[in-house]
Amino acid sequence: MFGFGKIKSYLGVDLGAGGVKLVELREEKKRPVLFTYGLTTGAQNVHRLLDKKELTAVELAAGANDGQKEGTAGGASSPMLMADDKQAERYAGIIRSVCAEAKVKTKMAVASLPVSAVFHAIVTLPLVKKEEFNRILRAEVKKLLPYPLEEMVLDSQIIPGAPGAASQKVLVNAVPRALVVFYTKIFKLAGLNLESLEPESVALSRSLIGRDTATTMLVDIGAERTNFFIIDQAVPITHHSLEMGGARINAVLERLLGIEPGITEQLKRDVFTHLIEGGDGGDGLLPRAKFLEFFNSVVDPILKEIEYSLEMFLRQSDNQNKRPEKVILTGGGALFPYLAEEIAGRFKVKCYIGDPWGRVVYQDGLRPILRSIAPRLAVSIGLALRNVVY
Repeated sequence: MFGFGKIKSYLGVDLGAGGVKLVELREEKKRPVLFTYGLTTGAQNVHRLLDKKELTAVELAAGANDGQKEGTAGGASSPMLMADDKQAERYAGIIRSVCAEAKVKTKMAVASLPVSAVFHAIVTLPLVKKEEFNRILRAEVKKLLPYPLEEMVLDSQIIPGAPGAASQKVLVNAVPRALVVFYTKIFKLAGLNLESLEPESVALSRSLIGRDTATTMLVDIGAERTNFFIIDQAVPITHHSLEMGGARINAVLERLLGIEPGITEQLKRDVFTHLIEGGDGGDGLLPRAKFLEFFNSVVDPILKEIEYSLEMFLRQSDNQNKRPEKVILTGGGALFPYLAEEIAGRFKVKCYIGDPWGRVVYQDGLRPILRSIAPRLAVSIGLALRNVVY
């Protein structure tokens, strides 16, 4: 009666290999406003929830599915979920704890799916009537899927094409139904209503790129994996994954400095932040060349995978003149010193650490702490932005 509308509030939950990260945003005057956030640092085996006897969906999507030639695609055995009720309760307990500490108010949540469990592909279809679209799409996707179509949940998005084109390209994401059921159980046990599940690539694109239609590469350096996405017309087009992340960086630091694993993570953040903000080692720290020499086993695979991703993307039809204009780094390992400069120098392209808070309103006094954790929260921010007008 006083004219106050009900405040809309949305929670994004990233259940990643490096811990739980969540962000609650409120919609005020059609702007996303930060209400609270929380995160943990404990390792979790989210990339091992599915049976590893067969190639992962990511490996198949990347072109490693030679078995398709023998007719195994669409006819493989059902995906085996390597998780149980005890594991679901453990994840739920962590989410409940973080929500309580952060004083989360909303019960509506959007969660991310681990990239290793998501089958990602671009299919080309003829222009057909709306009522025929789903039938033709399912028939085409059935040829590509690593598991029976009936065991998968599909999501599709038509990619904007040139006017007058005779065909259309469709982005398809598919995930085993058993995994969707498992995630639904986790959030129910945590006392939350799971509104939607999204691939990490979609959430990252939303928080770091938004409506920018320029061709961009995202490099997400997580705890166990580094993911390489090429975004075109604000849609994730390609995805490659490298089993190398923050854990490899930690191992090098522990060997180099002879420190205990328990303090590595905090030391890494302190040292890396100093190097990024303080320059080239003028305070007695390793100079750039020496630093990169020690971490060659980390930097070199990332540079090679970027080169491979660019090459594969540019080889695809209609992509010859779409070389990415920039590379955006995110994930906990994005603060790795000098990496942006190395990428920019090698590929002659702009490279920088993304700012997922760029579309979010927050108190100015929080800027230093939010900036320091921004790369780790990029997915959860993107998830929370899903239902917010911005």
